[in-house]
Amino acid sequence: MKILVLEGDGIGPEIVAAAVDVLKAADHRFNLGLELETADSGLASLEKNGSTVPDETWEKVTAADAVILGPADTAIYPAPAEGGINPSAKLRGGLDLYANIRPSKIRPGVPAHVKAMDLVIFRENTEGFYAVRNMHDGVGEFMPTEDMAIAIRRITRKCSERIARQACERAVQRRGLLTIVHKSNVLTMSDGFFVGICKEVASEYKLEVDEYFVDAMTALLVRKPDYFDVIVTTNLFGDIISDLAAELSGGLGLGPSVNAGDENAMAQAAHGAAPDIAGQNIANPTAMILSVGMLLDTLGIRNDRPELLEASKRIDDAINAQLSKEDGRTPDLGGPLGTDAFGAGVAEKVKGGA
Repeated sequence: MKILVLEGDGIGPEIVAAAVDVLKAADHRFNLGLELETADSGLASLEKNGSTVPDETWEKVTAADAVILGPADTAIYPAPAEGGINPSAKLRGGLDLYANIRPSKIRPGVPAHVKAMDLVIFRENTEGFYAVRNMHDGVGEFMPTEDMAIAIRRITRKCSERIARQACERAVQRRGLLTIVHKSNVLTMSDGFFVGICKEVASEYKLEVDEYFVDAMTALLVRKPDYFDVIVTTNLFGDIISDLAAELSGGLGLGPSVNAGDENAMAQAAHGAAPDIAGQNIANPTAMILSVGMLLDTLGIRNDRPELLEASKRIDDAINAQLSKEDGRTPDLGGPLGTDAFGAGVAEKVKGGA
């Protein structure tokens, strides 16, 4: 099984290196037969190749079974025509990774803003209020005059059905509760369409289904986060509430995600490149490591390989064991460990050590 590694920018190379160490430990312990290859990407590639995602890298992406993607400092990228291609958007769109799956739960020993939380957000990843993902050619934003800007939102049956089905499949495996988040009281046609499709799909499963407006949902995540199990929503709303859930459960440094389509998958931490702390060996690699664990889980289900599922659970357990001790954490969580030492500690636990 071939996994392509794209290190990204800022803290990307540091946290990806820690995650790869853990992945190699899992590969060795569970005999996973993984083949890892690193390809050029991000600002380093822009300087070397004139593009943040050069053609050679893209060929390797499409040939791989899965991708590990480090965060990108897209705020300082030049225009796409000048080589500043957003790697995340390129891979999500090019590989049709329509499900952005973002779990948030309380971890042992980690200070959190709520007492209990264990939920998974299924965010539609390919349309909605994301201008560059809405059109066959061009973007879904334009300015008819210098004093007016207009954005177009796209919601389709196909994209709504498939994200709803992924969410329902997960809800059946968990507590059996599906929550649909939307704003159909204002976006009556587009969100009303999305909600209706989600309910149609959910009717095929034995699930309890409820729904909330997105503004109410932000309040409820603070007030009763332990109520929620699996949440399904559109692109922009999912982006926002998943960051809120991650912060409530301990911070974005703990927020993993996997981007999944029918044929491909990509591990990607939910946070950014944090260029202000790059190269200092203080970044928390937890989110990246957990994202790699989620990737193994996705591949295990897809390929009916129980050893991948076991490796994924082992990584999750090792993270819990590492975080449970104050001297096992990174500085953002009050601990003394550098990025590399934290990764080494988790890798040792995956191998079966202390």
